Amino acid sequence: MNTQHLAGPFLSIFRFVIGLLFSFHGLGTIFGTMGYSEAATVGELGWWAGIIEIVCGGLVVVGAATRPAAILASGTMAFAYFVMHQPEGLFPMENEGVPAALYAWTFLAIAVLGAGPWSIDALRHRQSAKPAGSADSRSMADARR
Repeated sequence: MNTQHLAGPFLSIFRFVIGLLFSFHGLGTIFGTMGYSEAATVGELGWWAGIIEIVCGGLVVVGAATRPAAILASGTMAFAYFVMHQPEGLFPMENEGVPAALYAWTFLAIAVLGAGPWSIDALRHRQSAKPAGSADSRSMADARR
C-alpha cells in the first residue's frame, strides 16, 4: 500500500498539534493555568521560556515562519533540558526531562521537514511560484489599472 500521498497532510496535522501543545505549555507557564499552580515571575528565565513557547507555538500552529520558529523552540527546549533537568540526573526518565527532550527533537524534525502543504508558508510559496504571465497575475494587473 502506497501511503506517500499522506505524508504532506500528516506533517501539517503533526505540526499543528505539536505547536498547539507547545503554546498551551507556554500559556500555563505565563498565566499559571492548565495544571500549573502559579504563574512565572515576569522577567525570570521561566517567564521568557513561556513567551517563546507561546510565540513559537503559535507560529508553528499556523505554519508561518515555521522553520525559524521551530529552530528557536528546539533550542529553547534543549537549553531547558541541559540547564534545568540534566543536572538532576543523567537520564531523562530520572530527571523529569522527557517532555523537554521530546520537544527539542520534535521541533528539530519540523525545522528540517518544513511546515507541510497546509500552512501559510506553503501558501506563500505557491503564490510566489506563479509565473508572471499567468491568468491570476494578469487579472491582478487589470484590477490595479
